[in-house]
Amino acid sequence: MSEESDSLRTSPSAASLSENELPPAPRPPGYVCSLTEDLVTKAREELQEKPEWRLRDVQALRDMVRKDFPNLRTSLDDAFLLRFLRARKFDYDRALQLLINYHSCRRSWPEVFHNLRPSALKEVLASGFLTVLPHTDPRGCPILCIRPDRWIPSNYPITENIRVIYLTLEKLIQSEETQVNGIVILADYKGVSLSKASHFGPFIAKKVIGILQDGFPIRIKAVHVVNEPRIFKGIFAIIKPFLKEKIANRFFLHGSDLNSLHTNLPKSILPKEYGGTAGELDTAAWNAVLLASEEDFIGKN
Repeated sequence: MSEESDSLRTSPSAASLSENELPPAPRPPGYVCSLTEDLVTKAREELQEKPEWRLRDVQALRDMVRKDFPNLRTSLDDAFLLRFLRARKFDYDRALQLLINYHSCRRSWPEVFHNLRPSALKEVLASGFLTVLPHTDPRGCPILCIRPDRWIPSNYPITENIRVIYLTLEKLIQSEETQVNGIVILADYKGVSLSKASHFGPFIAKKVIGILQDGFPIRIKAVHVVNEPRIFKGIFAIIKPFLKEKIANRFFLHGSDLNSLHTNLPKSILPKEYGGTAGELDTAAWNAVLLASEEDFIGKN
Protein backbone atom coordinates (compact mmCIF):
# COMPACT_ATOMS: atom_id res chain seq x y z
CA MET A 1 0.00 0.00 0.00
CA SER A 2 1.46 3.34 -0.96
CA GLU A 3 1.62 6.32 1.43
CA GLU A 4 -0.75 8.12 -0.94
CA SER A 5 -3.32 5.32 -0.62
CA ASP A 6 -3.05 5.30 3.18
CA SER A 7 -3.43 9.06 3.32
CA LEU A 8 -6.56 8.78 1.18
CA ARG A 9 -8.06 6.40 3.68
CA THR A 10 -7.37 8.63 6.67
CA SER A 11 -8.01 12.05 5.17
CA PRO A 12 -10.99 14.02 6.54
CA SER A 13 -12.38 14.46 3.01
CA ALA A 14 -12.69 10.70 2.69
CA ALA A 15 -14.82 10.48 5.84
CA SER A 16 -13.77 10.19 9.44
CA LEU A 17 -12.84 6.78 10.79
CA SER A 18 -13.01 7.81 14.40
CA GLU A 19 -15.40 5.61 16.37
CA ASN A 20 -16.93 8.51 18.28
CA GLU A 21 -17.81 10.28 15.04
CA LEU A 22 -19.80 7.44 13.49
CA PRO A 23 -23.53 8.16 13.15
CA PRO A 24 -25.78 6.36 15.62
CA ALA A 25 -27.71 4.55 12.87
CA PRO A 26 -27.95 0.76 13.29
CA ARG A 27 -25.31 -1.21 11.47
CA PRO A 28 -26.48 -3.15 8.37
CA PRO A 29 -25.95 -6.93 8.20
CA GLY A 30 -22.34 -7.95 8.79
CA TYR A 31 -19.87 -9.20 6.22
CA VAL A 32 -18.01 -12.50 6.22
CA CYS A 33 -15.18 -12.81 3.70
CA SER A 34 -15.42 -15.77 1.33
CA LEU A 35 -12.14 -15.16 -0.51
CA THR A 36 -9.39 -17.77 -0.55
CA GLU A 37 -5.97 -16.82 0.77
CA ASP A 38 -4.73 -16.45 -2.81
CA LEU A 39 -7.56 -14.08 -3.68
CA VAL A 40 -7.02 -12.08 -0.49
CA THR A 41 -3.41 -11.63 -1.63
CA LYS A 42 -4.52 -10.71 -5.15
CA ALA A 43 -7.01 -8.17 -3.80
CA ARG A 44 -4.28 -6.65 -1.65
CA GLU A 45 -1.84 -6.38 -4.56
CA GLU A 46 -4.23 -5.32 -7.34
CA LEU A 47 -7.06 -3.54 -5.53
CA GLN A 48 -5.24 -2.12 -2.49
CA GLU A 49 -7.60 -4.05 -0.24
CA LYS A 50 -6.31 -4.64 3.28
CA PRO A 51 -8.33 -7.20 5.25
CA GLU A 52 -7.52 -5.36 8.46
CA TRP A 53 -8.93 -2.13 6.98
CA ARG A 54 -11.82 -3.61 5.02
CA LEU A 55 -14.74 -2.95 7.36
CA ARG A 56 -13.47 0.50 8.29
CA ASP A 57 -13.26 1.34 4.59
CA VAL A 58 -16.84 0.17 4.10
CA GLN A 59 -17.95 2.25 7.07
CA ALA A 60 -16.18 5.29 5.63
CA LEU A 61 -18.07 4.91 2.34
CA ARG A 62 -21.33 4.38 4.24
CA ASP A 63 -20.70 7.60 6.20
CA MET A 64 -20.12 9.53 2.98
CA VAL A 65 -23.41 8.30 1.52
CA ARG A 66 -25.33 9.24 4.65
CA LYS A 67 -23.72 12.66 4.83
CA ASP A 68 -23.68 13.71 1.16
CA PHE A 69 -26.61 11.74 -0.29
CA PRO A 70 -29.02 11.10 2.59
CA ASN A 71 -31.97 10.61 0.22
CA LEU A 72 -30.26 8.05 -2.01
CA ARG A 73 -32.28 4.86 -2.07
CA THR A 74 -29.48 2.33 -1.83
CA SER A 75 -28.40 -0.67 0.14
CA LEU A 76 -25.75 0.15 2.74
CA ASP A 77 -24.87 -3.46 3.50
CA ASP A 78 -21.18 -4.22 3.91
CA ALA A 79 -21.13 -6.71 1.04
CA PHE A 80 -22.92 -4.35 -1.35
CA LEU A 81 -20.71 -1.33 -0.67
CA LEU A 82 -17.60 -3.50 -0.87
CA ARG A 83 -18.32 -4.16 -4.56
CA PHE A 84 -17.89 -0.46 -5.30
CA LEU A 85 -14.73 -0.10 -3.25
CA ARG A 86 -13.13 -3.04 -5.02
CA ALA A 87 -14.15 -1.75 -8.44
CA ARG A 88 -12.36 1.54 -7.69
CA LYS A 89 -9.38 0.15 -5.79
CA PHE A 90 -10.59 1.48 -2.45
CA ASP A 91 -10.54 5.11 -3.51
CA TYR A 92 -13.44 6.42 -1.42
CA ASP A 93 -14.38 9.33 -3.67
CA ARG A 94 -14.32 7.26 -6.86
CA ALA A 95 -16.26 4.44 -5.18
CA LEU A 96 -18.90 6.92 -4.06
CA GLN A 97 -19.19 8.36 -7.57
CA LEU A 98 -19.57 4.86 -8.99
CA LEU A 99 -22.38 4.15 -6.54
CA ILE A 100 -24.14 7.38 -7.52
CA ASN A 101 -23.69 6.56 -11.22
CA TYR A 102 -25.04 3.06 -10.64
CA HIS A 103 -28.33 4.42 -9.35
CA SER A 104 -28.46 7.27 -11.88
CA CYS A 105 -28.16 4.80 -14.75
CA ARG A 106 -31.04 2.77 -13.38
CA ARG A 107 -33.27 5.82 -13.01
CA SER A 108 -32.46 7.34 -16.38
CA TRP A 109 -33.24 4.32 -18.59
CA PRO A 110 -36.64 2.92 -17.56
CA GLU A 111 -36.96 0.85 -20.75
CA VAL A 112 -34.09 -1.27 -19.44
CA PHE A 113 -34.53 -1.18 -15.68
CA HIS A 114 -38.29 -1.32 -15.14
CA ASN A 115 -39.42 -4.79 -14.06
CA LEU A 116 -35.89 -6.08 -14.48
CA ARG A 117 -36.08 -9.71 -13.41
CA PRO A 118 -35.35 -13.10 -15.04
CA SER A 119 -38.98 -14.13 -15.45
CA ALA A 120 -39.57 -11.08 -17.67
CA LEU A 121 -36.78 -12.16 -20.03
CA LYS A 122 -37.51 -15.81 -20.72
CA GLU A 123 -37.75 -15.24 -24.49
CA VAL A 124 -34.35 -13.56 -24.64
CA LEU A 125 -32.78 -16.29 -22.53
CA ALA A 126 -34.34 -18.99 -24.71
CA SER A 127 -32.87 -17.38 -27.85
CA GLY A 128 -29.32 -18.21 -26.81
CA PHE A 129 -28.24 -14.57 -27.18
CA LEU A 130 -26.21 -14.76 -23.99
CA THR A 131 -24.69 -17.30 -21.66
CA VAL A 132 -21.83 -17.68 -19.21
CA LEU A 133 -19.39 -20.46 -20.03
CA PRO A 134 -19.00 -23.17 -17.36
CA HIS A 135 -15.24 -22.61 -17.05
CA THR A 136 -13.40 -19.44 -16.08
CA ASP A 137 -10.31 -18.19 -17.92
CA PRO A 138 -6.83 -18.88 -16.48
CA ARG A 139 -7.09 -15.75 -14.30
CA GLY A 140 -10.38 -16.89 -12.78
CA CYS A 141 -12.57 -14.56 -14.83
CA PRO A 142 -16.06 -15.78 -15.78
CA ILE A 143 -16.56 -15.65 -19.56
CA LEU A 144 -19.71 -13.93 -20.75
CA CYS A 145 -20.53 -15.19 -24.25
CA ILE A 146 -22.73 -12.95 -26.42
CA ARG A 147 -24.09 -14.01 -29.81
CA PRO A 148 -25.97 -11.16 -31.54
CA ASP A 149 -26.90 -13.39 -34.47
CA ARG A 150 -29.36 -15.18 -32.18
CA TRP A 151 -31.44 -12.02 -31.84
CA ILE A 152 -34.36 -11.53 -34.23
CA PRO A 153 -35.24 -7.80 -34.15
CA SER A 154 -38.87 -8.41 -35.10
CA ASN A 155 -39.34 -10.45 -31.92
CA TYR A 156 -38.33 -7.81 -29.37
CA PRO A 157 -36.31 -4.57 -29.18
CA ILE A 158 -32.57 -4.40 -28.61
CA THR A 159 -33.15 -3.09 -25.08
CA GLU A 160 -34.28 -6.60 -24.09
CA ASN A 161 -30.80 -7.86 -24.92
CA ILE A 162 -29.29 -5.12 -22.77
CA ARG A 163 -31.61 -6.10 -19.94
CA VAL A 164 -30.43 -9.70 -19.95
CA ILE A 165 -26.77 -8.60 -20.09
CA TYR A 166 -27.33 -6.38 -17.07
CA LEU A 167 -29.11 -9.13 -15.14
CA THR A 168 -26.19 -11.44 -15.85
CA LEU A 169 -23.70 -8.85 -14.59
CA GLU A 170 -25.75 -8.39 -11.42
CA LYS A 171 -25.73 -12.13 -10.82
CA LEU A 172 -22.02 -12.51 -11.54
CA ILE A 173 -20.98 -9.65 -9.27
CA GLN A 174 -22.59 -11.34 -6.29
CA SER A 175 -19.46 -13.51 -6.22
CA GLU A 176 -16.54 -12.01 -4.33
CA GLU A 177 -14.23 -14.01 -6.56
CA THR A 178 -15.63 -12.18 -9.60
CA GLN A 179 -15.35 -8.84 -7.81
CA VAL A 180 -11.62 -9.43 -7.48
CA ASN A 181 -10.87 -11.26 -10.75
CA GLY A 182 -13.20 -9.39 -13.10
CA ILE A 183 -14.89 -10.81 -16.19
CA VAL A 184 -14.09 -11.54 -19.83
CA ILE A 185 -16.52 -10.97 -22.69
CA LEU A 186 -16.53 -13.22 -25.77
CA ALA A 187 -18.63 -11.64 -28.53
CA ASP A 188 -19.41 -13.73 -31.61
CA TYR A 189 -20.54 -11.50 -34.50
CA LYS A 190 -21.04 -14.31 -36.99
CA GLY A 191 -23.92 -13.54 -39.34
CA VAL A 192 -24.61 -10.04 -38.03
CA SER A 193 -26.04 -7.99 -40.90
CA LEU A 194 -25.93 -4.27 -41.49
CA SER A 195 -29.65 -3.97 -40.77
CA LYS A 196 -29.22 -5.69 -37.41
CA ALA A 197 -26.14 -3.62 -36.57
CA SER A 198 -28.08 -0.43 -37.27
CA HIS A 199 -30.10 -0.99 -34.10
CA PHE A 200 -26.94 -0.36 -32.09
CA GLY A 201 -26.67 3.36 -32.82
CA PRO A 202 -24.76 6.11 -30.95
CA PHE A 203 -27.51 6.60 -28.34
CA ILE A 204 -27.57 2.91 -27.34
CA ALA A 205 -23.78 2.65 -27.58
CA LYS A 206 -23.21 5.61 -25.28
CA LYS A 207 -25.72 4.32 -22.75
CA VAL A 208 -24.33 0.78 -22.63
CA ILE A 209 -20.69 1.83 -22.48
CA GLY A 210 -21.52 4.43 -19.84
CA ILE A 211 -22.96 1.68 -17.66
CA LEU A 212 -20.09 -0.75 -18.21
CA GLN A 213 -17.34 1.82 -17.67
CA ASP A 214 -18.76 4.17 -15.06
CA GLY A 215 -22.05 2.79 -13.78
CA PHE A 216 -21.49 -0.77 -12.67
CA PRO A 217 -19.03 -2.25 -10.12
CA ILE A 218 -17.33 -4.80 -12.34
CA ARG A 219 -13.86 -5.10 -13.84
CA ILE A 220 -13.82 -5.94 -17.54
CA LYS A 221 -10.45 -7.56 -18.17
CA ALA A 222 -10.84 -8.34 -21.88
CA VAL A 223 -13.32 -8.28 -24.76
CA HIS A 224 -12.63 -10.91 -27.41
CA VAL A 225 -14.52 -10.43 -30.68
CA VAL A 226 -14.69 -13.35 -33.13
CA ASN A 227 -16.21 -13.86 -36.56
CA GLU A 228 -16.75 -10.15 -36.99
CA PRO A 229 -17.87 -9.18 -40.53
CA ARG A 230 -16.51 -6.19 -42.37
CA ILE A 231 -19.31 -4.02 -41.04
CA PHE A 232 -17.92 -4.46 -37.54
CA LYS A 233 -15.41 -1.73 -38.31
CA GLY A 234 -18.42 0.57 -38.58
CA ILE A 235 -19.84 -0.74 -35.32
CA PHE A 236 -16.54 -0.29 -33.55
CA ALA A 237 -16.24 3.23 -34.98
CA ILE A 238 -19.51 4.03 -33.16
CA ILE A 239 -18.29 2.48 -29.93
CA LYS A 240 -14.69 3.68 -29.78
CA PRO A 241 -15.28 7.41 -29.07
CA PHE A 242 -17.05 6.45 -25.86
CA LEU A 243 -14.34 4.03 -24.69
CA LYS A 244 -11.66 5.00 -22.24
CA GLU A 245 -8.18 4.15 -23.47
CA LYS A 246 -7.76 1.47 -20.82
CA ILE A 247 -10.87 -0.39 -21.99
CA ALA A 248 -10.20 0.21 -25.70
CA ASN A 249 -6.82 -1.51 -25.27
CA ARG A 250 -8.59 -4.57 -23.92
CA PHE A 251 -10.52 -5.20 -27.15
CA PHE A 252 -9.11 -8.03 -29.27
CA LEU A 253 -10.48 -8.62 -32.77
CA HIS A 254 -9.73 -12.18 -33.88
CA GLY A 255 -11.89 -12.52 -36.99
CA SER A 256 -12.17 -16.19 -37.90
CA ASP A 257 -8.68 -16.95 -36.56
CA LEU A 258 -9.47 -19.21 -33.61
CA ASN A 259 -5.77 -19.83 -33.04
CA SER A 260 -5.51 -16.17 -32.17
CA LEU A 261 -8.38 -16.57 -29.71
CA HIS A 262 -6.72 -19.60 -28.15
CA THR A 263 -3.62 -17.60 -27.23
CA ASN A 264 -5.85 -15.80 -24.74
CA LEU A 265 -8.54 -18.37 -23.97
CA PRO A 266 -7.27 -21.98 -23.93
CA LYS A 267 -9.11 -24.67 -25.87
CA SER A 268 -9.74 -26.55 -22.64
CA ILE A 269 -12.22 -23.93 -21.42
CA LEU A 270 -13.98 -23.21 -24.72
CA PRO A 271 -16.88 -25.07 -26.35
CA LYS A 272 -16.28 -26.76 -29.68
CA GLU A 273 -18.05 -23.90 -31.50
CA TYR A 274 -14.90 -21.87 -30.77
CA GLY A 275 -12.38 -24.61 -31.41
CA GLY A 276 -12.42 -25.81 -27.82
CA THR A 277 -12.57 -29.17 -26.12
CA ALA A 278 -15.14 -28.38 -23.40
CA GLY A 279 -18.12 -29.87 -25.23
CA GLU A 280 -20.91 -28.12 -27.05
CA LEU A 281 -22.05 -24.64 -26.09
CA ASP A 282 -24.79 -25.02 -23.48
CA THR A 283 -27.04 -22.06 -22.70
CA ALA A 284 -29.53 -23.98 -20.56
CA ALA A 285 -27.34 -24.14 -17.45
CA TRP A 286 -26.89 -20.38 -17.14
CA ASN A 287 -30.55 -19.76 -17.98
CA ALA A 288 -31.47 -22.02 -15.07
CA VAL A 289 -29.15 -20.11 -12.74
CA LEU A 290 -30.76 -16.79 -13.65
CA LEU A 291 -34.33 -18.06 -13.54
CA ALA A 292 -33.68 -19.53 -10.09
CA SER A 293 -32.49 -16.11 -8.90
CA GLU A 294 -35.80 -14.27 -9.19
CA GLU A 295 -35.81 -13.33 -5.51
CA ASP A 296 -32.44 -11.57 -5.89
CA PHE A 297 -34.01 -8.96 -8.13
CA ILE A 298 -37.29 -8.27 -6.35
CA GLY A 299 -37.30 -4.78 -4.88
CA LYS A 300 -34.32 -3.54 -6.92
CA ASN A 301 -36.41 -1.85 -9.65
